[in-house]
Amino acid sequence: MYYFIANPHSGNGRGYKICRQVERQLGNACVEYELFLVREPGEAREIARKLTEGCKDPRIIVAVGGDGTVNEVLDGICFCGTVTMGYIPSGRGNDLARSLKMPSSSSRCLKKILYPKYHKMLDYGVISYGEDEILHRRFAVSAGIGLDASVCHSLLHQGVKRLYLGKLNYILTGMKQFLLARPVKGYILLDGVQKVEFNHIYFISAHIHPYEGGGFRFAPQANCMDGKLTICVAHHSGKWKLLSFLVNALTRKQRKYRGVRNFDCREVSIHMDRPMAVHADGESCLMQTDIQMRCIQKKLRMMV
Repeated sequence: MYYFIANPHSGNGRGYKICRQVERQLGNACVEYELFLVREPGEAREIARKLTEGCKDPRIIVAVGGDGTVNEVLDGICFCGTVTMGYIPSGRGNDLARSLKMPSSSSRCLKKILYPKYHKMLDYGVISYGEDEILHRRFAVSAGIGLDASVCHSLLHQGVKRLYLGKLNYILTGMKQFLLARPVKGYILLDGVQKVEFNHIYFISAHIHPYEGGGFRFAPQANCMDGKLTICVAHHSGKWKLLSFLVNALTRKQRKYRGVRNFDCREVSIHMDRPMAVHADGESCLMQTDIQMRCIQKKLRMMV
């Protein structure tokens, strides 16, 4: 039995077309399945929770949508029994699909799910935040605080406006947020022992996979099966000095930059001197000054 959790609104309506294609292909394959269409934020998380809570039997859950849909499904899964996750990308960013080198064709992705040759045990991350009540949220690709998260927040608040611009929308929104960005003092604490302070932080991102934000490769060395987070800290007294790093991260050029540092760790605590936007797989975690992130090693069983 296959359980599909699909967001028909993903990719500016592309998700709906892919859902119809998937249904036709499933009908031809004569397999038993159930399809859940997501209508509002948080619904995919609740569906995944209901499908797996207290269940000892194996479950195959397939997310159809963008990175946000995958985030909700992962966040809702209860690992009581064996849960295998599949993914058919239909979003705008699709950073998980890019990192896993998945086929661009939804038909080929579904074929891999119905006739898998092997599975991979992948890491995922957990971000903790909040003052009065500590909240925890899983993430499959990356989480961060600062400029990258402010871009995500801005995109989420646009609604349907400008979504037709696709990837160009990420770039335009990113340019606007870059112009508005102001640096902040803060520090990171790696694995509870190594404290590193910075005076001009623009963003800090923690990666399971190399990409975020629709193709920005901020963590080229990130490995989704090594049990570690790769931390990217973008800091510089001159904001415009970081522009070449952002451009080359999008064009996939790899080199060292002054004002950009990478660290590997199993967990990290981050403190900022003023509240900044926070995201997990592009989904908003509001404004925070303190967050903690950790890597859960090889817990996510996935067909790729």
